[in-house]
Amino acid sequence: MASSVEAGWESALATTEQGYSATERGRLQAGAGPNMMEAMDIASLVGDLGDEQETVDAVVAPLDERGWSTPTPAEGWDVRDSVSHLCYFDEAARLALTDPPAFAAHADALRAEPDRTADVDLGRAGHPAELLARWRRSRGELRAAVLAAPPGERVPWYGPAMSLASFVTARLMETWAHGQDVMDALGAPPVVTARLRHVCHIGVGARPYAFAVHGVEDPGDPVRVEAVGPGGERWTWGPDDAPDRITGTALDLALVLTQRRHRDDTDLTVAGPVAERWIGIAQSFAGPAGPGRRPGLGRVQ
Repeated sequence: MASSVEAGWESALATTEQGYSATERGRLQAGAGPNMMEAMDIASLVGDLGDEQETVDAVVAPLDERGWSTPTPAEGWDVRDSVSHLCYFDEAARLALTDPPAFAAHADALRAEPDRTADVDLGRAGHPAELLARWRRSRGELRAAVLAAPPGERVPWYGPAMSLASFVTARLMETWAHGQDVMDALGAPPVVTARLRHVCHIGVGARPYAFAVHGVEDPGDPVRVEAVGPGGERWTWGPDDAPDRITGTALDLALVLTQRRHRDDTDLTVAGPVAERWIGIAQSFAGPAGPGRRPGLGRVQ
């Protein structure tokens, strides 16, 4: 099943030029080679990851201890746990890039004790200010490690090795998703930027994994997905003549793909049996089948 995740992520990230700035597209048209193309794409992704991390930081930095203890919609987790989880896996990601043998030992230990809560224990062991300082340091080191990695690098992870683009996009998706839990907990507005395209992109590409991890056969019929970005731009996946369709705002699509909202708490329009089956089990993140969120949490405005 893990290989299905990687296949989905890789196919979702196959098209890169449309995500480049006008300057970058000009360089591509001037004849930049594939290594330069990938390097430009990675630098852009790393910048977006940093912006996503800074957005979460700006919300949690002013909190007192009571604020850090605010429960999130993730059962049993508070704001501190969400940031601790991000910090823990940003450190694991840096380790995967800089010391693959050490990461392999870490991953083996984690698999041997699947019920370990090391990701949240990290934050619960100290003061929130210490956790925030550690996360700032860890995420900076992760971004530096990505930029220092050679083009074409395959990064070991808990499943198969991943491309740098998949690797960074996955970290961005996780940051946005857990950041949304924080926003929900604190009553803050959602983070709605063009970076949602990355979140939707990896979630749509992870369709094979979502079916596999839930033990449901994927009929394989194409589904047209159309999302409206924050500036009115339209992002699309799948053939435009597919009878099965999912349409709505990029925010609503990202919320459902990351299991931060039940589809009934969004304005997504879903048509066709395959689209209906998929949206009910959609899951953009690796790991066991997520239970999703119960309906009734309310719409995110």
